Amino acid sequence: MSRALETAQKPTDQVAVLMVINARQQEEISHLKRQLEWFRRHLFGQKSERRNSDLYSLQLAFSDLGGEGNTPPPAPDTQTVAAHSRNKPAKPTPPAEDGLFFDDSKLPVETITLPCKEAEGLDPAQYEIVSEKVSHRLAQRPASYVILKYVRPVIKLKETQTLVCAPAPQGVLDNSRADVSFLAGMVVDKFLYHQPLYRQHQRLGSNGVTVSRPWLTQLTHAALELLRPIHQAQLESIRTSRVITMDETPVKAGRTDQGQMKTGYFWPVYGERDEICFLFYPDRQHKRVAQALQSEHAPADAVLLTDGYGAYAKYATQLGLTHAQCWVHSRRKFHNARGVEPERAEIALNLIGQIYRVEEDIRAAQLTGKEKQSHRLKHSKPVVESFFAWIEEQFRKQDFLPSSPLTEAMG
Repeated sequence: MSRALETAQKPTDQVAVLMVINARQQEEISHLKRQLEWFRRHLFGQKSERRNSDLYSLQLAFSDLGGEGNTPPPAPDTQTVAAHSRNKPAKPTPPAEDGLFFDDSKLPVETITLPCKEAEGLDPAQYEIVSEKVSHRLAQRPASYVILKYVRPVIKLKETQTLVCAPAPQGVLDNSRADVSFLAGMVVDKFLYHQPLYRQHQRLGSNGVTVSRPWLTQLTHAALELLRPIHQAQLESIRTSRVITMDETPVKAGRTDQGQMKTGYFWPVYGERDEICFLFYPDRQHKRVAQALQSEHAPADAVLLTDGYGAYAKYATQLGLTHAQCWVHSRRKFHNARGVEPERAEIALNLIGQIYRVEEDIRAAQLTGKEKQSHRLKHSKPVVESFFAWIEEQFRKQDFLPSSPLTEAMG
C-alpha cells in the first residue's frame, strides 16, 4: 500500500518541480525581454532616447573568450544597389520684400529715406512722387543700455533768497543707481533667457558701464524681494482654486561636499486661473504637500490633480478632497510595457488615446463650464469605464507574471 502511495506521489512532485522551474524561466525571459526593449529603444528609438554608443567597444575581445588575438570581426559582404532619383526638396518661399516678418508693436522701427540720384538738384516742381517702395532689414545695435541723466536746476528765489530744487525721481530701490527697467531686464535675462550675471557683467563692460559683480548680485536679491508680495498673492489665489494641480521635481541646490551637490525639490502648484508658483523644499516628505497647499484655504469640493506619489493620496484622504490622478503618468507605464506585452499594452494605449481625442474635440469646440462637463460625461466616461473593465478582466485572467511591467502599469 505504501509503495503504491509513493508511486502515485512521485509524478505529482515532479510536476510541482517543473512548474517552479518553468515559473523561474518565464520570469527570467520577461526580465531579458525588458532589457532587450530598453537596449532597442536607446539604440534605434527617437533622438531624445537614442544613445550614441560605439557597439564594437561593447564587444568582448577574442582574448577575453580564450581565443587568439584581438582582431575585429571581418566586414560583412556588401551589395551594390542601383542609385535612385529623389525629388529635390522645395526651398521655403522667402517673404515678400514688402511683407512684415516682425511685430512692429514690439520692435522699434527706424525709418531711413533714400534719395533718388536722378532727382538730385531738381526743383520739387520738376518731379512728382507717384508711389514709394518699402523694404525691411533686420539690424542689430549694441545692448540697449541707456543712462538717464536727470538735470534739476537749483533756483534761488530773489524775494526770500531761498534755494529750491526739484526732488530726484523716486526709484523702486532707495538710493540705487539702477532704474526699474534695468532691474526688470536683468532678472528676465537671468531667469527667462538663462543669461548668468557674469555674462551680463561682461556685456555691461563692453558697453562702457563700469560696475562690480557683487552689485549685480545684490540687485538681483533686492529685485526678488520686490516680487515676493506678488508671489505670495498668487499662491493665495491658487490655494483657493477648486482644481489644483501639483507635482515635484528634483533640482541640484547647494553643495554637500567638494564636487557634490545636494538634491532639493521644486513643487510647482498650478491653479484654475492659469497661475503657477514654484515652491522649494529640501526634500519630498509627505508634510510638504500640506505646507504648500495649507488645508484651511481649500474649498469643500476641491480636486487635487497629481501623479501617483502616495503623499498626495494621503493628503487628499485626510482632508476629504477628490484625488484625480494624471493620465499621462499612467500612459507612460503602458508605453514602457510594449516591449514585453505589445498586444495588451497597445489596447490600453488606444483606450487612453480615445480620451485624449475627446479633449482635443473640447478644445476645438472651445467648450467651457457645463458644456465641457456634459461632453466629457457623454464621450469620455464610457471610454474610462471600458478601460477599467478591461483592467479588471486582465487581473482575473492571472496569465502574466507579477514582475511584468504590464502588471505595474495596470496596478
